[in-house]
Amino acid sequence: MSPKEMIKHYTDGNVGVIQLDRPKVYNALNRKMVDEIVDQLFEYDQADDIRVIVITGSDRAFAAGADIEEMAEDDAVSLELLNQFAQWDRISTIKKPILGAASGFVFGGGFELALNCDMLFASETAQFRFPEVTLAVMPGAGGTQRLTKAMGKTKALEYLWTGDTIPAKEALQYGLVNRLIAPELVMEETMKFAHRLAKQPPLSLRLIKEAVNKAVDHPLQEGMELERKNFYLLFSSQDQKEGMQAFLEKRNPRFTGK
Repeated sequence: MSPKEMIKHYTDGNVGVIQLDRPKVYNALNRKMVDEIVDQLFEYDQADDIRVIVITGSDRAFAAGADIEEMAEDDAVSLELLNQFAQWDRISTIKKPILGAASGFVFGGGFELALNCDMLFASETAQFRFPEVTLAVMPGAGGTQRLTKAMGKTKALEYLWTGDTIPAKEALQYGLVNRLIAPELVMEETMKFAHRLAKQPPLSLRLIKEAVNKAVDHPLQEGMELERKNFYLLFSSQDQKEGMQAFLEKRNPRFTGK
């Protein structure tokens, strides 16, 4: 695997961190950067010692949209042949929890990346926006779909049609964000929660994520069937035996992810 040039990545215990790192352009996402993010997500997803993944940017910007300079000369045929959003689609196949820690600008493609996180912790001063309409285009990596599922049709259209900024408090109200945090504490609080999740049984986290994602896009009965299958499946794990035995013995469980 070639070295990453546009992101930083490191581990903190059982938590893998991806930090967007193009400060001169407020972490604007170009294709190479997206490739690096997705490749690192998969590396963490396959690493036995990583249980939770955190994606973050800088204090000034999580990511201020896509790299316009890169796209300015594209045409419909070149984009169809490039099929660049296939990389974005891979994010939804990551099995481990993905937490976002967002401050500053969360625009365009950066907003879409944030919406791909399972949970989002944001600064009280974070700014969420889809400005694509002002460039005579529209979101292409799931923004129209995920925003509508979160906010409903009418509010999503308002923000997608105008390109206006969604206030942080409104983002919290509509469930786009889990928690609003003082700017200087965003990463600290996100990591604290990530370490809390990392102590949970990994297989349970994995199968709960799968079941919840099924609930978003499928009829109730299909979701119920998957939920029950995953419930039964966990009874074949060593962690289930450990968890229930620890409960009976009134001690803390020691989960291994097996």
